[in-house]
Amino acid sequence: MDRRACLTLTALGAAGLAMTLPARAAALPIILYVDLSVDPAREKEFLDAYHNHFKPVAKTHEGYVDLTVARIDKVLQGAAPAKSVNYRFQLTWQSEALRQKWVASAEHVANWPLLEKTLTNKNYTVILTHAV
Repeated sequence: MDRRACLTLTALGAAGLAMTLPARAAALPIILYVDLSVDPAREKEFLDAYHNHFKPVAKTHEGYVDLTVARIDKVLQGAAPAKSVNYRFQLTWQSEALRQKWVASAEHVANWPLLEKTLTNKNYTVILTHAV
């Protein structure tokens, strides 16, 4: 292969890579974290609402990737969330626009209160992130 052909292939490869990077970034999901203070006396009710109502309905909506609720056991390093925070909710969606569509849906409006009513503090921290 001569020098000109090699340079042409290199340029084409670089151009192709440049075109795929924005497309890749646009295809990466958003991840929403919510720190929740679930009333210990209502944990069973919270988990039942999550597993039997909220998550099954969320799965049916366009853009759904994953939904996880995790109980916080202890902080191993760094600053802890507020003392009353005992659960972290993690929602992964294909895009923020599709997540907003889910939030506005009748199913979300009907099922989020099942979780929220078990909280001792409704002023929860919500963090929106984008996968990179």
